[in-house]
Amino acid sequence: MKLLVFGRTGQVATELARLSPGAVFLGRDEADLADPASCAARILAHRPQAVINAAAWTAVDLAETEEAAAVLVNGAAPAAMARACAELSVPFVHISSDYVFDGTGEAPFAPDHPAAPLGAYGRSKLVGEEGVRASGAVHVILRTSWVFSAHGNNFLKTMLRLGAERDRLNVVADQIGGPTPARDIAAACLVLAARLVNEPALSGTCHFSGAPDVSWAGFAREIMAQAGLPCSIDDIPTSAWPTPARRPANSRLDCAGLARFGLARPDWREGLAAALKELGR
Repeated sequence: MKLLVFGRTGQVATELARLSPGAVFLGRDEADLADPASCAARILAHRPQAVINAAAWTAVDLAETEEAAAVLVNGAAPAAMARACAELSVPFVHISSDYVFDGTGEAPFAPDHPAAPLGAYGRSKLVGEEGVRASGAVHVILRTSWVFSAHGNNFLKTMLRLGAERDRLNVVADQIGGPTPARDIAAACLVLAARLVNEPALSGTCHFSGAPDVSWAGFAREIMAQAGLPCSIDDIPTSAWPTPARRPANSRLDCAGLARFGLARPDWREGLAAALKELGR
């Protein structure tokens, strides 16, 4: 399959390059998401059999003061990509986020649950989703959460750094979700793209997050345990760790829809062990 991927250095794009080295990867120097028309032009020029968008604005707090820029990258760009895919009649896989929900309650959010973002980042991702759906392209919008890997900037690497420097850490315990290994997201994207080529009726929105659901504090404890770091984790409420952007308290995602693709939720603890091994821990 001739595959075109937007993104090169991000966590998921890096894993896609490992799993699908024959794909064409477009970094920011070749396809700037702040220029949606150029992204669409790249698709039309390459004429791939499928497209995966693994690039995005991920600075959640910065989006609060630069929402227009975030909407351009997370909203207008994927919409333009999807329209180009519709023109070529090729499938489009787009990665979205649990931040499109308001984080209320304790039940996992189903794909058809009404979106109600708490902040600018979530609003920008929702604009992208709406643009992809309106494009007419065969697509899967893959919502995921709490992405981590051995590379890039993420919670795992922050905890390893701080855990090596300190005896105790305060970590938020009232936000619950599914940490998700970037490698598993990449593998899922490849399955989705391949299935859509032959089964366009599978088009729609799907959730993909690691299991079991856990708090950030619980995630941190497992990181310390697997890494062999003697750093204690103290639970704190979100209110004790204020940030410019509000975070959803409930990031649980209902991933039952994965079954139609032959996929299942990955065990993030296994993904954590693999990432630590790659990091030499």
